[in-house]
Amino acid sequence: MNVEKTGENIAQARKKIGMTQEELAERIGVSVQAVSKWECGKNLPDIENLMQIAEITNTPYSILFGVDENGRSMENTKYRSRIFHEENMFTRMRSFALSEHLTETYKALSFMREKHLGQFRKKSKFTQELVQYINHPLMMACQAHALGVRDDCLLSAILLHDVVEDTDTLLDELPFPDEVKELVDLVTFSVPECSTKEAAKELYYHTIQENGKACVIKIIDRCNNVSTMSASFSRAKMLNYIDETEKYILPLTDILKNEYPEYSDLAFLIKYQIISIIETVKSLIIT
Repeated sequence: MNVEKTGENIAQARKKIGMTQEELAERIGVSVQAVSKWECGKNLPDIENLMQIAEITNTPYSILFGVDENGRSMENTKYRSRIFHEENMFTRMRSFALSEHLTETYKALSFMREKHLGQFRKKSKFTQELVQYINHPLMMACQAHALGVRDDCLLSAILLHDVVEDTDTLLDELPFPDEVKELVDLVTFSVPECSTKEAAKELYYHTIQENGKACVIKIIDRCNNVSTMSASFSRAKMLNYIDETEKYILPLTDILKNEYPEYSDLAFLIKYQIISIIETVKSLIIT
């Protein structure tokens, strides 16, 4: 373990959020001299203090150490800002849409790209690279297609699922069949006046449960989001997101299994992936 490098990483993490050594020391409950010695590479913080530094600066503690759990250097480890490039996925889905006569999916690809133009995914803690927002719906569509989904309206709705919620597009402005609009409407979350966010969420998921295709969209959406949450979420936000996933999303997979046999295999695989991810995350961040 490189003590000096760990000190440099702590200092960089602190400065990145605009915090002084005095402020960091006060938050942790140690002396300023202790922080100074850590950053100068004279001493190492114990694991409890390191975890606090990681949470305060929103930096994974492994990054602060610069090593993995086996003590191997991470200097040559490159973080992947995206699993697959959006242009490759766009070409993939367009080819499928043409060869399989998925006319609405073909239209949705261009419409979605136009509406999300200039939007980017939440910035990663590990890279300065910007990832176009369309990477998310394209990944969902590619995943659904790989899992056997060939329903033209469902694939279209997957591509369009965030257009109304995250752009200035109104539902009635979608030039697609009523079924596509209905699915987009079902998975578009909003908080009505005179309602709390939690009450709106309860109603939102209850309504989704009544439509198998909406359940498919939502579980693939959440699978994609939990797969990338460690890059941009704080520790606290990840734990809250895991709680919400277990409360609202995993039951949707059971509904698909029991009530929509055509999506039973898809539900099994998505449930497996979600649980695998969140249990791995729990083991890393829960002490």
